[in-house]
Amino acid sequence: MDKARIAELSVTDRANVFHPSTHLAQFARGEAPNRIITKAEGIYIEDAEGVRSLDGFSGLYCVNVGYGRKEIADAIAEQANTLAYFHAYVGHSHEPVIKLSERIVRKAGMGMQRVYYGMSGSDANETNIKLVWYYNNVLGRPEKKKIISRQRGYHGSGIMTGSLTGLGLFQDHFDLPVNVIKHTMCPHQYWNGMDGETEEEFSQRCADELEKMIIAEGPDTVAAFIGEPILGTGGIIPPPAGYWQAIQKVLDKYDVLLIADEVITGFGRTGQYFGSHTYGMKPDLIAIAKGLTSAYLPLSGVIVGERVWKVLEQGTDEFGAIGHGWTYSAHPMCAAAGNANLDIVDKEDLPANAREVGGYFQQKLHETFGDHPMVGEVRGVGLMAALEFVADKDKKERFDPSKKVGYSVAGACLEEGLIARAMPHGEILGFAPPLIVTKDDIDTIVAKAKTAVDKVYAAL
Repeated sequence: MDKARIAELSVTDRANVFHPSTHLAQFARGEAPNRIITKAEGIYIEDAEGVRSLDGFSGLYCVNVGYGRKEIADAIAEQANTLAYFHAYVGHSHEPVIKLSERIVRKAGMGMQRVYYGMSGSDANETNIKLVWYYNNVLGRPEKKKIISRQRGYHGSGIMTGSLTGLGLFQDHFDLPVNVIKHTMCPHQYWNGMDGETEEEFSQRCADELEKMIIAEGPDTVAAFIGEPILGTGGIIPPPAGYWQAIQKVLDKYDVLLIADEVITGFGRTGQYFGSHTYGMKPDLIAIAKGLTSAYLPLSGVIVGERVWKVLEQGTDEFGAIGHGWTYSAHPMCAAAGNANLDIVDKEDLPANAREVGGYFQQKLHETFGDHPMVGEVRGVGLMAALEFVADKDKKERFDPSKKVGYSVAGACLEEGLIARAMPHGEILGFAPPLIVTKDDIDTIVAKAKTAVDKVYAAL
């Protein structure tokens, strides 16, 4: 694309597009960068100036099967030419969503029963909230409505889902969170653990803190607990040993539902089909999105477990048809994309690749950065990983936030041709490459990241 056309598009973009998670004034004035992406293939994207970048974050944890998969594009086109759209209200259906739902329920196991569809992870968790409230109304427990999330958890950007999210960036100046949402401690032992405390002891302390909160709020008022199997946007933080088992005991004791937010971890990223499988969780509701279609088209879902499903059926017998629906729920083209995407996931056994290559990734990161003076912690599982940067490794001293070390490293990575993400809570660099990556790709990612980290360290 010639420079004049690029400049024209950039001016039009700045004048008309409201970009998410962007400094709006700086962008409008031309002070913040603008990059126009034109094409992508495999694990690489290319912009209008012809600059290629290895996408080490799969878009936003999305493009699990990689870019340019003709199988998915063909499935979308075929569905568009056959049945582009019809709603799913009052029992209407079509073959793509029937097939997709059966395979999701089967792959999930864990007593899951049905799938409700939306368009984003945020609306999936809005649905979860409504279902939890409806569930308790059917059971004659109108006071049991509070939902406990975690500090640094991410569950969306809506009014309720933004309240579930435990990151100030998504709440400050928006009058969030709403009062019915509470937040318990983040299970990040590096910062929140005590000297000499084992992982299991830390997990039990997290569970104890949750129990104290439930008792303080009143067990008859607490309806659900929501958590990502691995915290994502909050810093890519795997749970400490025994965490989910300790949490589950508390939830069982006080009859509190578990919502597993698998928007990031679903469909193979942890090395198993679901993060709930990886950590032995027992969810009542599961939120899915991102890897469901590898973002070729927007699609999300709520997988409803048996315990909740039986009560939903009871409720409609008592109150009539359930009053919840999205216009685009179970969209035929999105479902076709989902089926084609999961065909690739299954045929190429991408969860196994995430286990094998992901294990190699974790090993290489630890070997490369474990002793680096600026890296306080290397962490991750499967094809999710993070580096946490500190000013003093021995003293565990944080950097002054004004230095924006995480953003500086992400910028240095981009100069090396690697997209990694500066996480919004702390000085952290995150990785979540497509599940098709090879060990050679991992070597490239780690080498580029090492060059970037060293460059920033030298500047500091």
